Amino acid sequence: MTTVLSTLGNLRAVLVTGKGGVGKTTVTASIARMLAASGRRVLCGETAVDDQTTSPLGAALGVEGKVGEDPTPAGPNLDVVILQATRGHRAFLRDALKVNLLADAALRSAAIRRFLMAAPSFPEMGMLYRVLELVRLRLSDGSPRYHTVVLDLPATGHALALAQIPSSLLRILPGGPIVEAVKEGLGLIMDPAQTGSVVVTLPETLPVSEALELADGIRKHQLPLAAVVANRVPYDPFSAAEKASVLGHVKSAGPTLGVRSLERIERSRAALARLAEARGDVPMFVVHDSWAEGAALPAELAVSLAGGVP
Repeated sequence: MTTVLSTLGNLRAVLVTGKGGVGKTTVTASIARMLAASGRRVLCGETAVDDQTTSPLGAALGVEGKVGEDPTPAGPNLDVVILQATRGHRAFLRDALKVNLLADAALRSAAIRRFLMAAPSFPEMGMLYRVLELVRLRLSDGSPRYHTVVLDLPATGHALALAQIPSSLLRILPGGPIVEAVKEGLGLIMDPAQTGSVVVTLPETLPVSEALELADGIRKHQLPLAAVVANRVPYDPFSAAEKASVLGHVKSAGPTLGVRSLERIERSRAALARLAEARGDVPMFVVHDSWAEGAALPAELAVSLAGGVP
């Protein structure tokens, strides 16, 4: 039986992506909690702009204190962190300039900061460098500090942007540790044995179309597509005969309470069938509607995800 754990459990990095409003952060937190419950040491991260003061991912994981650029405990085997491109920029400037004071001084320059965040591929390069730093962390015995880094990417195209650091950018760099680190980072996120992208969608026509378009883009840019997650899928308690009977009654009785719920179930069924037809051999996991709220929701969904494919 294909499960989320068997699909993602041995990866070093899981990139969760999708359009806004599909529950991507909740799914990210759920995957992280599920992997942590399995015994893996997990770092769950969200990308953010500089000076961000709130952490939706931290809230989803039930972290009461502030989440910052350094990992914060979020539960057994689980830490959470905010990833900022400037932290990666500082790291590769440090490697380039060889002196931390020079790197810090460079980043204190508003002009240099603006260039690093505006120049093509440099924001993604900084983020990639930071992710690589976290993946490289080791415990005193030499084992990885984190077995898996689960990333809540901020926008549909961000996963693709990480894979589109152009070769021209590498050509203008003189070689050395920066180039090697960028190549190592690209090697990490493009290796299906180490990284998997997870596309989150809702069981509705437009979100499914957007998810399929995103999945095509991920494949086109040679990022490993590990799974598709259909979120907020309504439970369907009806047999085919029961649905036909209810619909027949509605047609003769006029407006009836609950018809919209039945229509949503039908739209969901059609959307899931479309996803199943188009996803090929990529596993699809279904996350059903839940009454849970706040941090209780990812905790509940983590148990559901660990159960496999409905």
